[in-house]
Amino acid sequence: MREITDAHVAEPGLAVVEVAAADDATALAVQELLAARCAIAPADRTGREPGKPGVRLRCFLDLRQQPGS
Repeated sequence: MREITDAHVAEPGLAVVEVAAADDATALAVQELLAARCAIAPADRTGREPGKPGVRLRCFLDLRQQPGS
């Protein structure tokens, strides 16, 4: 996964969320729940870390904007 930079959290209302789940479907479902509540830059795929269980997904949220904006 790419590194979190200062720009990702430069202002109040910006957040980075990392999801750990057993499978792709679960991680993407969590992302959909977040997208229904705030503006989101969604991940298009999950990733796996060698030697660690499950999958990881990172998405970027903007709580200042409404979903879909």
